[in-house]
This record gives sequence, structure tokens and C-alpha cells, in this order.
Amino acid sequence: MAGFLIRDIAPADLDDFQKAAVHLDSVNLPDDRGALAQIIERSQRSFAAAAAGASEPAAKDRCFVFVAAERDSGQVVGTSMIFPQHGSRKAPHVYFDVLEEERYSETLDRHFVHRVLRIGYNYKGLTEVGGLVVRPEFRRHPDRLGRLLMSVRFLYIARHRPAFRDEVLSELMPPLEPDGTSMLWESLGRRFTGLSYQEADRLSQDNKEFIRTLFPQDPLYASLLPAHVQELIGKVGPETRAVEKVLREIGFSYAHRIDPFDGGPHFHARTDDITLVRGTRGGRVAAAAEPPGAPGAATVALLVARERAEPPFFMAARTAVPPDTLPPAGQEGDTATLALGADARDVLQVAPGDEIAYLRLS
Repeated sequence: MAGFLIRDIAPADLDDFQKAAVHLDSVNLPDDRGALAQIIERSQRSFAAAAAGASEPAAKDRCFVFVAAERDSGQVVGTSMIFPQHGSRKAPHVYFDVLEEERYSETLDRHFVHRVLRIGYNYKGLTEVGGLVVRPEFRRHPDRLGRLLMSVRFLYIARHRPAFRDEVLSELMPPLEPDGTSMLWESLGRRFTGLSYQEADRLSQDNKEFIRTLFPQDPLYASLLPAHVQELIGKVGPETRAVEKVLREIGFSYAHRIDPFDGGPHFHARTDDITLVRGTRGGRVAAAAEPPGAPGAATVALLVARERAEPPFFMAARTAVPPDTLPPAGQEGDTATLALGADARDVLQVAPGDEIAYLRLS
């Protein structure tokens, strides 16, 4: 039985959206009611444009927000997001390349390997996934809501592949101080901008000019930073280690780049190489016998989704089907007639013959 519905966010979700945002409070998902309302409005326009096949808003102005809502109460308990194009000529994607430079003195017979930070900019843009958060009281739910919210983004990318870039980025949160301060920023960014971490973080959402004009363009030797700050470069925070594990499983790797504000690592993958993008399939609904299969029979867990021309534009839910109803895993270009039980058909509001998409869940 599907206990949660994954769908696009709606204006009525604002209160619950903020309850989730308070546990992340990042650039993409700030604990700011006004900013969250704008994110919801932007997401609505993006889903509507995708459903209509419209060219506006442009990719750089689109943002897709998915929420996990309790089926009975409608309460939103988690979120995730896609930014089709992160980085443009007006607002480039900014990062530090993390490089190694070797030095050797024959006179002293001493060899050093220095880590060097070099600022970089991407003006063409790449697709970013972010804003993944599940409220603490739901993080160990048997439905594995974090995995569902992570997976649904790649299912959506697969179904709308031309709307997304050929590289996907995920910026992971590093270890921060209890008050949210970044020690890397205190040792580096603040010295060049005079701004606190929070001030710079907020300002960079809409204006990156201060980074280009105030940050040094020459390489910076990390060895000049305090040892405890050097250790934070590219390190994943404790709350994000599970995300890192899943990203590696589906084809992401460390890009040897970090966030210029907090030193959090950037993970990336070619879009078409991501296992969840490759594994997304299309199908049509068929009615399953009730109850489906014999007691104790094997089933395959699926994330099944459908799209509509009106709100909610996107709906998905976890369900299970007998394995013999699916094409072989990994078969390219396959479609399937999925025998969905009445409960799954009800939560997704589909009938036999309707078009759906599905993704096998490990």
C-alpha cells in the first residue's frame, strides 16, 4: 500500500515546506518564508511549462520541487529539487578546483605536495540536483523516503531528457559549526569580502558579481590555512554521508571541486551514465488481480509515476509488482504493461491504458 505520494509542490505546502527547510537552510532551500514562497511559484511555472511543452521560462530560470506527502493527511515530510541549468553568463556556476602541485629541492632533498585552490566559472551551465531533506521524525521510515525523493529526480530527468544538460552536479554539505558557520569561509572568504558566511550565502543566490570582483583570481595554497581548516576541504558532513554513498552507487564521483564558500565537495556524473536515468522505463497501466499474486510471492519494488496537464502535474508512488510482469532489467527501449493494484491506481489517479513511467528500486 502506498503510504506517501511524491508530487510537485503546491502553494498550500508552504508551512510544511518551511518545516523541512529549517533542517537544511541552504542556498537552494533557505529557512526564509518569503524565499520559499518564490521557490514554490517558480516550481509551479516550471512544471506547467514542461507539461505544455513551452519554451518559457528558460532552463536557467526553471526549478522543479518534489515533495513527499502523507497520503492520509497530506502533510509534506520531505523535499528534493532539480535545477535544469545551474550557471549562465549572468550568474555563472562558481567553484574552486582542488589541484595538487609538487615541489622538490635537490639542495635540501625535500619534496612537498601542496593542495592548491583555483577559482573557476561555468557559464554554459549544468543540471544540479539539491534540496534533499526529510524531516527527522520520518528519516527511518520503512518506505525509505530519502531514497524515493532522490530517485524521483532522475526519473523526471529521464522522461524530459532534452530539457536537461549533459552533466549533473550535486553539491554536498560539509561539516559546519553548531551555529552554521563555515570555518573555511572564516579563514578565506570573509578576508576577501568582509561578509559573514550567511550574508555571502544569501547574496550569492541572486548576485555573484562580488565573487568575481573580490575573490583572488590567482591560485591559493591551502597549506597557508590552519591545519584544522585544511582538513575540511572537500569533506562531506555527517548529515550528508548517506547521500554521498547513494550518489556513488548510481554513477557520481568527486569532481575535485568544492564550494568556494564552505568547501563542500562537488559530485558529478554524465547524465546518460546515471544508473537511475538509464533504468527509467515507460509503460501503461493494467488492472491487477486482487490480491496480486499468491501469498508470499516474490515482488519487485518500483517507483511508478504519471504526469498530467494540470496540477498536480506530476505524481509518483512506491508500489510492487510480480517480477514476471516486467521486461528484463536493463533492456533498452522496453515498455511494459504494469499490473497495478487498485490502491496504487487510486493514489496515482490512473486507469488501465494510462501512460506511466517506472523505475526499479534496489
